[in-house]
Amino acid sequence: MAGGAQDPSVWPLPKFQFSVNMNGQTVSFQEVTGLDIEAQIIEYRAGDSPEWSTVKMPGIRKFGNVTLKKGIFVHDNRFWAWFDTIKMNTVPRTPLTISLLDQTGKATMVWTLANAWPTKITGTDLKADGNEVAVETIEVAHEGLTIANA
Repeated sequence: MAGGAQDPSVWPLPKFQFSVNMNGQTVSFQEVTGLDIEAQIIEYRAGDSPEWSTVKMPGIRKFGNVTLKKGIFVHDNRFWAWFDTIKMNTVPRTPLTISLLDQTGKATMVWTLANAWPTKITGTDLKADGNEVAVETIEVAHEGLTIANA
């Protein structure tokens, strides 16, 4: 807040505790990225305008894909099963809810993706001399992002 006093009882939220709800199931993820929205810019200048520059106006809104990363567990192929539902020009679309949680586990900020569907899955890399956890990545396209404060 520029120019104002900060309330000493209000603190920024840490980002390490969150939950993701897909198809009514809570799924544990290591990382979520890509919660962004942008408005495309339309530049316009009328032929009789006395200005020697264009006017910038907001155009169509565009939503980026969301990337989710999680550890690979035995007998957990839900991403691959979801990806296999894609047929020629058709895919079941589902809402996807991402909640930022406070220290008590209560949602404080909620992002909801409308009509989400998987566009890409990346399996883990395999190394004979590594000791990291196997992590897979799913990229999800969607048709809208809404944000709500709980």
